[in-house]
Amino acid sequence: MTVSMTGFAARKGQDAGYVWVWDIRSVNGKGLDLRLRLPDWVEALELAVRTQVQQALSRGNVSLSLKVAAEAAEAGPGLQVNAAVLAAVLAAVQQVENAAMQAGVTLAQATAADVLAVRGVLDTASAEADTAPLRAALLADLPALLADFAAMRAAEGAALHAVISAQLDQIDALTRAAIAEADLRRDAAADALRTALARVLDHAEGADEARVAQELALIAVKQDVTEELDRLTAHVAAARALLAESGPVGRKFDFLMQEFMREANTLCSKAQSLALTRIGLDLKTVIDQMREQVQNVE
Repeated sequence: MTVSMTGFAARKGQDAGYVWVWDIRSVNGKGLDLRLRLPDWVEALELAVRTQVQQALSRGNVSLSLKVAAEAAEAGPGLQVNAAVLAAVLAAVQQVENAAMQAGVTLAQATAADVLAVRGVLDTASAEADTAPLRAALLADLPALLADFAAMRAAEGAALHAVISAQLDQIDALTRAAIAEADLRRDAAADALRTALARVLDHAEGADEARVAQELALIAVKQDVTEELDRLTAHVAAARALLAESGPVGRKFDFLMQEFMREANTLCSKAQSLALTRIGLDLKTVIDQMREQVQNVE
């Protein structure tokens, strides 16, 4: 089963006096690049989440975020006055007023609101809460999110599988056409070499016939595309085998696409035939399109 590296999933949960929203999404990547945005006040959460995600995924640039809020009934943090800071602020106000009076400067009287606005005078009641129940609830909810995410990546992978399979069929058909064209070219090439050999021998007195024939044979070998076509056929079979595998195959596919393109380039360079050159160029086009799709395979 082909799995795509592109996917998205979201999930809401509620437990332990809190509500939360998970959000996970990914695009293609060379390896697994995991970015987490989690509330840091939930103790020991990041390591546990990272471990679960790494066990579920192999490749992709993955972003996972979690937003947590206290339920309405629990969300009323009180305000309390920090007595020590208040005392220090009042003493400072008194000191400033005394100095102003001695200097003959009249100041507006400070109000309670002015004092409360000083940073640190008012504290949000923040009794340390035990986050262990919340952490347990969050981690229990994470597998369902990852299952939804995997399902979407699998659905994307099914569509990707169909596209790549169709492109492989095109490559296979073009390779067969190239084989047929190469067979036709082989007889014509042999006749051309025999004609060239006769022409050279007729106009080159004292030429070593065996040496000339050997050089022409080397030219014929350099123009032979049998090996390239055999390898293209083998690559098509290997690609179809990869599509049938159940595990991550993206890295192997990346390497195989390089081999496909190498053979197509060599075929074009050795074609010596307009028809074979056109087939080679068509092969390169389809291979390049397929390579773009393969880059999304996990």
